[in-house]
Amino acid sequence: MKKIFSMIIILILSVSIFAGCGQSSSKTTASNSNTTSKENSLDRVKKSGKIVVGVDDTYPPMEFKDKENKLVGYDVDMVNEIAKKLGVNVEFVPTAWDGIFMALQSKKFDLIQSSVSITDERKKSMIFTQPYIYGGNAIFVKSDNTTINSQDDFKDKIIGCQIGTTAQDVLSKMSGMKEVKKYNGMTEAFLDLKNGRIDAVVSDPQVGDYYIASQKDKFKKIKSLLNQEPIGVAFRKDDTDLRDGYQKAMDELKKDGTLSKLSQKWFGYDIYKDN
Repeated sequence: MKKIFSMIIILILSVSIFAGCGQSSSKTTASNSNTTSKENSLDRVKKSGKIVVGVDDTYPPMEFKDKENKLVGYDVDMVNEIAKKLGVNVEFVPTAWDGIFMALQSKKFDLIQSSVSITDERKKSMIFTQPYIYGGNAIFVKSDNTTINSQDDFKDKIIGCQIGTTAQDVLSKMSGMKEVKKYNGMTEAFLDLKNGRIDAVVSDPQVGDYYIASQKDKFKKIKSLLNQEPIGVAFRKDDTDLRDGYQKAMDELKKDGTLSKLSQKWFGYDIYKDN
């Protein structure tokens, strides 16, 4: 009987010990999980040795392929300068605009620097740097066009824009147009404008200005802006450390005049002169 009682005691103690070990292991696992989830996103990028950047490579002069199929542009140069500040290399991932935000959330890249307008809707799912440029939407027509002088002249006209952009949002709130023709890239939109297949293009002023400068006497800009928008760099909500480190590098480049030099190179004037 004593032996039976002793065996029961031993079994009870054994179960208690193993249960305690299980709880300790579980707590350790949970602790490790919490540590992993709190990983500093800036440190993560620095440890990897590179920063992966999503871009729409059809948006000159911000980011586009040159005649040698090399990715160039204002944003491209700026990212490369920021990467030097962070001590990492850069990998650009060209992505169609209508899927670029989903690709960011699925971690195809660390950030988007591709003329992203900062809107209240986008801020619900992403965080941004401070604006590094101010864009908006301007109207561009053929140089010999005399019928469109403002958005009030869009009635019965075919107006082009890039799909998924704020230009599309602006046009969707207007009425009376014959058609809003949406394009995957601005190159196709301006080609159709040049060939008379559409009556006007609505896009960022910097983009339209590039086409005016590169194709003399083909296009002109209607002076009044439809709206003005801040442009920033987009990150996932949790990546505040990476965003803050990126912002610090941007601020340093603005202060030392690097961004002014890049704007002179790509826009022909210093967009930071009065800022």
